[in-house]
Amino acid sequence: MVFKKIECRDKIAEVIQIAFSSDLPIEGCWGYTKEESTNISKINLNEKIQTQFTLATMRAYLEMNMTLEKDERYGAINLNELSRYSVEDGYEKVIYEISAIKESEYKAFIDEYKANSEDKDFDMGKHFQRRKEATLKREVTHWFKIV
Repeated sequence: MVFKKIECRDKIAEVIQIAFSSDLPIEGCWGYTKEESTNISKINLNEKIQTQFTLATMRAYLEMNMTLEKDERYGAINLNELSRYSVEDGYEKVIYEISAIKESEYKAFIDEYKANSEDKDFDMGKHFQRRKEATLKREVTHWFKIV
């Protein structure tokens, strides 16, 4: 599935404040390309990696949930960093794997688990196999610049 890019017409920090009630030391765009990097004010290494992960997660939620019609939304959105590359002039290219399940399917899986997990005849392995099969996985690139 292809998700729409989040446009960079408003200040990214303001969008994040409104959508997530979070203040981050950032400007720029959503990091789809080097030219549209998300610019992070100088911070220490641990804060940098956490801020990058948080921003990538926010972008994923905007793309896969908040900007879609209710029946098209994904939930259980999780990111895993696959790799990172330092590029000239303070740019970093970080590649994440995103996993998610359609919200409606995820709710059904949770309800099924809650209703049946104590039942000795409930096939837990089959349940989790179906959840795995329903999970969408995608790889995304996020460009950052430390300014």
